[in-house]
Amino acid sequence: MFKHEIPNTPIHKNPPMLIEVSGSHREMGQQIGEAARPQIQHSIANARVLIDAAYDTLELTWDGAKIQARKYLPFAEERYPQYVDELRGIAEGANISLDDIMVLNAMEAVTGDALHLTRCTSMAVNEQRTADGHVLAAHNEDWIPEDEDDVLVISAKPDKEPPFLAMTYGGLLPNVGFNAYGIAQLIDSVYPSDSRIGIPRLVVARAVLASRRISGAIGRTLVQHRAAGYNHLLVHESGEIYSVEVSARKFEILYAHDGYMVHTNHYLDPQMKQVEKDPEELLSSRVRYFRASRLIRQNEQHSIKSLQSIQKDHVNVPNSICNHNIAGADPLDREKTISALVIDLTSREMHITWGNPCQNVYHTFHLNA
Repeated sequence: MFKHEIPNTPIHKNPPMLIEVSGSHREMGQQIGEAARPQIQHSIANARVLIDAAYDTLELTWDGAKIQARKYLPFAEERYPQYVDELRGIAEGANISLDDIMVLNAMEAVTGDALHLTRCTSMAVNEQRTADGHVLAAHNEDWIPEDEDDVLVISAKPDKEPPFLAMTYGGLLPNVGFNAYGIAQLIDSVYPSDSRIGIPRLVVARAVLASRRISGAIGRTLVQHRAAGYNHLLVHESGEIYSVEVSARKFEILYAHDGYMVHTNHYLDPQMKQVEKDPEELLSSRVRYFRASRLIRQNEQHSIKSLQSIQKDHVNVPNSICNHNIAGADPLDREKTISALVIDLTSREMHITWGNPCQNVYHTFHLNA
């Protein structure tokens, strides 16, 4: 482990903000928007600064970003009007425009993945690999440090969909979490070369949380007219673990034959590697993947604590599993771990840090289905 204190590592004394919502999708969005108005407005301000700072790379203004994001709206509206309703509700509750919230939720598409700011690490182990027979999933969420203040936990009871518990930040649709049918989803950004205008990735990922069967969860990641794709690490309470690597037009399903799975931000399947954009820019993703894989293999009997220990790992710091923002880095290359979480699907709990897990404590939230 890295022994020296790392600068720019905020300490949070409190758990992240919990927002409990229920009702129609519009109502749930409004409840999120009202409860997290400062965080949502802050995350939009951060996004504006980010796009301004990247002008030389993107040649994009905020007004231009809103025009680009608007192109994705009809595709989302046609396939998933209920989640566009959630976005409308968030905008209404937070006193901002739908255009602004659409830029946040289509940021990767609008910027053409040029920023490469997302460096997440996801892992899962099933009952064969845990000391107590529980099924566990773990995720480090890496993003710009400014949005760390905006981390939220959403406990939702939609009128017509399964209850779920998820982590998000600012005005993003919730997607990293699990539902009452024992399905968990962790997402990692990947960088396909076949991106197109279509359903934004975050809307696709939001839909997965409404799945009642694992086949349905996989199917939702592959919806037609998707703009691009994530890696969706999908875990079922039965111990089934899949990674669905997705681009706009292709996909591959990886299965955890040995009871564990690790994924970061590059494609693993040979067919998917053919549509990977700029793979040489994803070296730190490979380092994290191999490091996490080695650490997870070293232990035959995992626990919540052992996965948390992997989440705190500092090999290859600052671009380590526990990712740090070191002063002086390129303004477009300064992401950090803003939250880390371990889901115990068997117990229906989420153990989550606000900020880097090496310096912040885990707080426990339960799914009250």
